[in-house]
Amino acid sequence: MTAPALDQATAEAPPPAARRARRSLTAAGLAAGAGVVAACSLPPWGFWPLGMAGVAGLALLLAGRPARGRALVGLGFGLGFFAVGLRWLAEFSAPGCVVVIVMEAGMLAAGMVLVPPGRGRWLALPGALLLVEAVRGAVPFGGLPMAGLALGQAGSPLGGAAHVGGPLLVLALVAAGGVAVAAAASRRWGAALVAGGVVAAGIAIGPVAPHGGGGPVIHVAAVQGGGRRGFTRVEGEDPADVLARHLAATTGVRPPVDLVLWPEDVIDVEGSVTENPEGRQLAAVASAAGATLVAGVVEGAGPERFRNEAVVWSPDGTVVDRYDKAHRVPFGEYVPARGLFEHLGDLSPVPRDAIAGRRPGLLHTPAGDLGVMVSYEVFFAHQARGAVRAGGRLLLVPTNASSYPTTQVPTQQVASARLRAIETGRDLVQAAPTGYSAVIDHRGRVLARSVLGRQAVLQRSVTLRSGRTLYVRFGDGPVLVLAVVAVAGGWALERSARGARRPEHVVEGDGHQLTLFEQGP
Repeated sequence: MTAPALDQATAEAPPPAARRARRSLTAAGLAAGAGVVAACSLPPWGFWPLGMAGVAGLALLLAGRPARGRALVGLGFGLGFFAVGLRWLAEFSAPGCVVVIVMEAGMLAAGMVLVPPGRGRWLALPGALLLVEAVRGAVPFGGLPMAGLALGQAGSPLGGAAHVGGPLLVLALVAAGGVAVAAAASRRWGAALVAGGVVAAGIAIGPVAPHGGGGPVIHVAAVQGGGRRGFTRVEGEDPADVLARHLAATTGVRPPVDLVLWPEDVIDVEGSVTENPEGRQLAAVASAAGATLVAGVVEGAGPERFRNEAVVWSPDGTVVDRYDKAHRVPFGEYVPARGLFEHLGDLSPVPRDAIAGRRPGLLHTPAGDLGVMVSYEVFFAHQARGAVRAGGRLLLVPTNASSYPTTQVPTQQVASARLRAIETGRDLVQAAPTGYSAVIDHRGRVLARSVLGRQAVLQRSVTLRSGRTLYVRFGDGPVLVLAVVAVAGGWALERSARGARRPEHVVEGDGHQLTLFEQGP
């Protein structure tokens, strides 16, 4: 090439900074696509191998990038993933949906900075994803574990590992599977074999690890009153109509029955339910069925507070126990820092704050000691674990997903219930006013599930199980320790690999020296 031509080509070429920016944006876009792929493993789509495929794309895109580039890749992946997994938030507030998606993606971006760009990423990436998920499940305002990657694995071969290490271990296996795929695509056969071996071990350990023991069998009925769905359609609905539909549905309960479960928030009264006509109606339902009745009750406690409870009526019609929901929905059941947020938006849909319960979800009933998670609580593994450690032998989930017009949240809730059953080794019964109601066994198999919007009664025999799984005994601690070790080990491997690189050959000329190394990322 002649000198003038070379000068012209140099002048027309974009500056290095522009090329780097363009490459970074391209990588972020590809990462967003990988995030969308991973999100399609979640309910209601639920094609579980896509979780691994998405993580594989993330692992490949992190290669060789500086910290800022890895953060940008993580941000892109998070935006793609949560834009799909949390899109239901837009049904309530489009600006709020955007804020939450960006915030959750930002956590993932920060987590990817913990992942080294070279060989060490094969080890560190699963650990970093686990740490991000642990943070997501705790902050802000108690965390938001909805749209977690583990939810897509409730019915997969990886889901059985939940009773060993909970949802974090399931996520670790998804990440290890993604690493195995990415390493194989990069022809890093050693890393691929090790990661694949971890996945195989996780699948194998599920059936053989302790999952509790059997016990007496009882007959249960989950009542679904049916009705309209969607926030705008149910907002302001007369509580008397909701109650009437569930009273009508309960006439379909057939003996023998030991326990009847009604959904969350089907009774809405001021003051104690026992001092209202609705309480007397439920006492009559329990007496007529000759069974224990557990129903979701909202009790007004003054102009600024209310209680969201699961209340137990015995077969003779007396109230024998109650549980106050402990894990409230932020901006749904209470407004954190209300004095601040009232200047930023309309808080009229949440005029009062729920009073948070302070004890584990355990109900002592004539039908047995029952663990209970009210609605949103089913997304938090520690709620089920605490209920079983307190003595719960069967898990109940009275819930209300009527505000959601699509199937996304109800299906994610069923997936969460399946994981809670596996983790604790307990059968589980869920009742919702318009669905999904479900009966799930201790291995996470759905024995019965209702149709959204329709009136239904699900009757099945379930077992009051005993014993403790490894997850109930030890919780998330061991898996989190392994996550920290994996991240630290990844960086140690990275430093070791860099120190071990040896020059392949040296090119000298015009007083300059260039050393080429054997190893790439």
